[in-house]
Amino acid sequence: MATTTRNRTPMSEEHKAALAEGRDQGRAVRRYLEALDANRPKRGRKRSTDSMKKRLAAVEGEIASADPLKRLHLVQERLDLQQAIEASEATDDLQALENEFVSSAATYSARKGISYSAWRELGVPASVLERAGISRSA
Repeated sequence: MATTTRNRTPMSEEHKAALAEGRDQGRAVRRYLEALDANRPKRGRKRSTDSMKKRLAAVEGEIASADPLKRLHLVQERLDLQQAIEASEATDDLQALENEFVSSAATYSARKGISYSAWRELGVPASVLERAGISRSA
């Protein structure tokens, strides 16, 4: 059997630029939506970093004198508190992510066919969508 070779035409610079722009827009949208999810208010009373640090100090004091089962639970609570403290201290620069989102969202929406309602359902504030140029009628 004869094998056929296919000549591939190289991508034009415009095509490469369009692909790069699409990747950048997708990255900006993804990072902003992830930051919105991470900073979404949780139910219940908000715990302050100070109160978590106080509880962490108390837990560390109790571990030494606790029986093995109680120690197990205290160790897990210590790990949970350490993780919660780290999460509360690590703040995403939401304003910078929002600015990237605003510059990319309108063209991303048009290209992907995403409506105003879909953005709102994911928790994107109306004021951000207005800054991005995405209206209800779009």
